[in-house]
Amino acid sequence: MVNRVHSFLLTTDWKLINAISKVDRFDASWGAIEKREGKSLKQLKAIATVRSVGASTRIEGSSMTDDEVEVLIRNISISKLEDRDSQEVAGYFSALDLISGSYSSIEISETSIKSLHNTLLRYSIKDEWHRGNYKQLSNAVEATGVDGKKQIVFKTTEPGIETENAMRLLIEWVHADKETHPLIKAAIFSYDFVSIHPFQDGNGRLSRLLATVLLLKYGYTWVQYISLEHEIENRKAEYYRSLLECQQQRPGENVYSWVMFFLSALNNIQEQLLKKLEARSTEATLSPRDKAIIVFIESHPGSKSGAISKKLDIPLPTIKRILAELVSKKLIIKHGTGPGTTYSL
Repeated sequence: MVNRVHSFLLTTDWKLINAISKVDRFDASWGAIEKREGKSLKQLKAIATVRSVGASTRIEGSSMTDDEVEVLIRNISISKLEDRDSQEVAGYFSALDLISGSYSSIEISETSIKSLHNTLLRYSIKDEWHRGNYKQLSNAVEATGVDGKKQIVFKTTEPGIETENAMRLLIEWVHADKETHPLIKAAIFSYDFVSIHPFQDGNGRLSRLLATVLLLKYGYTWVQYISLEHEIENRKAEYYRSLLECQQQRPGENVYSWVMFFLSALNNIQEQLLKKLEARSTEATLSPRDKAIIVFIESHPGSKSGAISKKLDIPLPTIKRILAELVSKKLIIKHGTGPGTTYSL
């Protein structure tokens, strides 16, 4: 069955219904989990913040690693944000921190969206001329081919009255539609926003932030403890493919492939969150040294035993013994053999 949602078509089949049900089944049990896992959730939120900031800015071209992002966030008040990557990371962290602390009071309105865009680009010197205001110039999404020539991937909404009308209609729809499932509304809002591309720059990052705002406002509060942006980064090719598959049919496109990607990403991060919480429960019985190693590996996936030994100042033979025990308990994963062996959660 094909339904009309906002200005789009959406195929509604059992695959879509099952994906929604899977997210909602987890959500129904979240209240009890949240009460039980208070301390663990604080730690997971801090890790998720770093991952979200790093991943969302890397999707748009930043080269900063999660380690570099973490250092910058910790010292943001005294850091000199001279390069573009640092400015974008600082801005994304500011916007995400604002959302985390006050999402319930953030309205889905043009004023709020422009204000969030201003926060996102607050440190970016090159974006001073346009931040917080809709685009003044066309900003079609382009890709550079192997021959160096740029090709238009898809045309965005024209600046001026067309962009203003498209944003007004999108916001009116999200408030007026009381029948569409909230997960579908969050997915379609994010899709239409990035397709309109209302701002000169920062649209991809802001679309992911707005998806998080909507999910939080719709009651999916667990999303702040695991990084949706990190999941999208890991599936970047699929992310762009699902967007383009829909956008190349504009206007009146069927957004099924994008909505299914969005729901699949939520399903995956729910599973990751459960695994992390299960691991935390097991960690409660571990020694402080064992916990320190797990925390280090979580923040530095792909670490070698020598690096762990050096960073934690623990003798290498001891590190190797503990790593073997953690692998046997299925708390960490061993990759490879010999000198090239690395570890991750």
